[in-house]
Amino acid sequence: MLFNKILMAYNGSQEGKRALLACTDIVTFTKAETHLLAVAGMPSSMFLTEGFLPEELLEEEKKRAKEVLDEGVAQLQRGGFAVTGHLAVGEPVEEICRLATEIGADLIVIGHEQKGIARWWRGSVGKSLLDNAPCSVFVSLTRS
Repeated sequence: MLFNKILMAYNGSQEGKRALLACTDIVTFTKAETHLLAVAGMPSSMFLTEGFLPEELLEEEKKRAKEVLDEGVAQLQRGGFAVTGHLAVGEPVEEICRLATEIGADLIVIGHEQKGIARWWRGSVGKSLLDNAPCSVFVSLTRS
């Protein structure tokens, strides 16, 4: 199978950075159009933080996600890759699947820290993405 459009979900974590490197190998081989997505989420625990309004917290999260996105785009561009960056706000799996459908992605690339099989049974992002993705998913594993 040849991949024409690749969506890399990037969060700036060590696992994400390793997945970004794996993505560059795939893009080099396939010459695929490349998209990078960072998602600003708002965990329910943020609503309980004393002294902040949810809007302020969301703006901080969006700022952090934009910085992560800019870092990932810059890294890919330094490597000579053309990439389109996307910033979304919401639940990561929903936003990854939405954008993958919107752009017609053939492959989604994510990083994942493997902490044992039990994590997959508790409804992790990776499993949820595998269950809902509109295309193939490549998971770059980091073992801890």
